[in-house]
Amino acid sequence: MASSSRMTSYQRREQLIEIGRSLFASKGFEAVSVEEIAASAKVSKPIVYEHFGGKEGLYAVVVDREMRALTDALIGSLSDTDAHPRQIVERAALALLTYIEENPEGFQVLVRDSPSTDPTGSFSSLLGDVSSKVEQILVEWFKRQHLPVKNAPYYAQMLVGMTVFTGQYWADRPKLGKEQLAALIVDLAWHGLSRLEAKPELRYEGTKAKRAREAAEKATQKAKRENADAQDSHDGVHQAADALSSSITDTGDTAASDTPNQADSTDES
Repeated sequence: MASSSRMTSYQRREQLIEIGRSLFASKGFEAVSVEEIAASAKVSKPIVYEHFGGKEGLYAVVVDREMRALTDALIGSLSDTDAHPRQIVERAALALLTYIEENPEGFQVLVRDSPSTDPTGSFSSLLGDVSSKVEQILVEWFKRQHLPVKNAPYYAQMLVGMTVFTGQYWADRPKLGKEQLAALIVDLAWHGLSRLEAKPELRYEGTKAKRAREAAEKATQKAKRENADAQDSHDGVHQAADALSSSITDTGDTAASDTPNQADSTDES
């Protein structure tokens, strides 16, 4: 870069944008001051105000550039609606990861909280635009698969959110290669999409599943009570039989004792 004394106005502006992006990425908007920007560029504060009106103006320019770069990459990957749906998912995942790989500072600026003076919501606004594009693609695909179109907006949000948050995680922990990570994202996304049900239900935690469990538990408790009652009845029958048997035995013993034996009778005679 040319020395500070020989820079043209355009060069100075570009220098300040580069410095601003780096500072905003590492510290966040609130923690960066005009003084720090000027000191890093080795210029006076009025130069920063002259070009951008303050750090808010510089931040807006940085965000706008990164937004345009990422928007072009993502929307471009989704533009070929005639491509196979899986190919579109692959292109979108690779487009995002490529942007992160090539513009790490720009991505950090976008995913940080926007300043309170920013009315657009920047990154959130971008994700909304991308989700709308994904939704359009899913609607057409859902129609061909005879799936409820009303669910498409929600699936679009899921796909975009999954990809973006995975990209954020990867930006701080780039232990996998770009294509390897893209393959993981597509594996989860595509195998989920390819097996969508028209009326999916929660298998274990849904209301229907809980009612089924409650009914099964009641049936089990009822069976246990019935078994217990049957056992009690069975024991009662045995007790009654034992009592009757004992009574018959006692009666027989008494009758035997009351009848004189033949020997006694002979003696008496």
